[in-house]
Amino acid sequence: MISAVLPTYNRAPLAFVSGKGSWLTSEDGSRYLDLGAGIAVNALGHAHPTLVETLTAQAQKLWHVSNIYRIPEQEQLAEMLVDLTFADTVFFTNSGTEAAELAIKMARKHHHDAGHPERTQIIAFEGAFHGRSTGAIAAAGSEKMVKGYGPLMPGFTQLKWGDHDAIRVAITDQTCAVIIEPIQGEGGIRVVPDQCLKGLRDLCDSTGTLLIFDEVQCGMGRTGKLFAHEWAGVTPDIMMVAKGIGGGFPLGAVLATEAAASGMVAGTHGSTYGGNPLGCAIGAAVTGIVSEPAFLDAVSQKAAQFRQGLEGLVASHPKVFAAVRGQGLILGLKCVVPNTDVVKAGYDRHILTVAAADNVLRLLPALNIPEADIAEALSRLDATATGLEAAL
Repeated sequence: MISAVLPTYNRAPLAFVSGKGSWLTSEDGSRYLDLGAGIAVNALGHAHPTLVETLTAQAQKLWHVSNIYRIPEQEQLAEMLVDLTFADTVFFTNSGTEAAELAIKMARKHHHDAGHPERTQIIAFEGAFHGRSTGAIAAAGSEKMVKGYGPLMPGFTQLKWGDHDAIRVAITDQTCAVIIEPIQGEGGIRVVPDQCLKGLRDLCDSTGTLLIFDEVQCGMGRTGKLFAHEWAGVTPDIMMVAKGIGGGFPLGAVLATEAAASGMVAGTHGSTYGGNPLGCAIGAAVTGIVSEPAFLDAVSQKAAQFRQGLEGLVASHPKVFAAVRGQGLILGLKCVVPNTDVVKAGYDRHILTVAAADNVLRLLPALNIPEADIAEALSRLDATATGLEAAL
């Protein structure tokens, strides 16, 4: 008999009733150290006082009016993001998936209105994850994502990750855009080297192809810069943002240059809830905090402490862990044993992690995690690995 909640998740046998900082409290009163942060969503941890205050104040004023009117909170957040990034304009969504849909539409509409309607093809990469809508799964193209959902939206080509020659061959006079995550999250915490992003930018410029960065998981301060592509010194034409921008409130955005967004005139796209006053007030609070240089410097310092400890775990437990991946506080442990076994064993040590592809254990703590909690996390991961070794 089917459950009242559609059974599309293999849920852990845990339920939480409250959270504070990097800690969650379960129904039985047990405390768990959260290294998943809602899959990179709770950028400032649980119940951050500034976000609680912002939410409470805005909830007492105005939640929703729809986009048929001006929304001052939306305009404020858009102006913040424009000032902080390459972008000239912003559209707000409720999720990363919705951001992916608009990025696809925007890129195709740009070429159509520029007199090149034949430029509809979009190049993506093996291991990518851009959401779960029909367009997003067609972009990713993996069997796990698309099986049973055909016919798929046409116009996507998936290339092997890191195959530069294949990219040059694949871009033709029918190519509309290239979409890539500077750091693959679901795909196994795989970092695209800076020189590769630079080369991709140059290739797109020389062929008139739009470059789309998906920073839904790796953006909003997670690498020690506001957005991961900043390390390479390049900018996209279009960028997808979500997860951390709302600090736990459903919020996403598409950022774009004026040229890339030129086709998106009145009536070409919309959203009932996207950019509502409540979400944008919280998004502005999050953005104001994580964009501060001192905050980003602290992320890098904590990341160095965490990574050094993880390298020590790999050296101490070679039968469990093989290598450390990632940048900043989007980190992964390549596992020798099944990564799901490590996740489950962690529950017994009251530590929460997230599995990813390529047998990688994702570690996505709150960006403001205290150093003491990092030390505690390393201790609990050490104990988890020791327990798994004993069972081998």
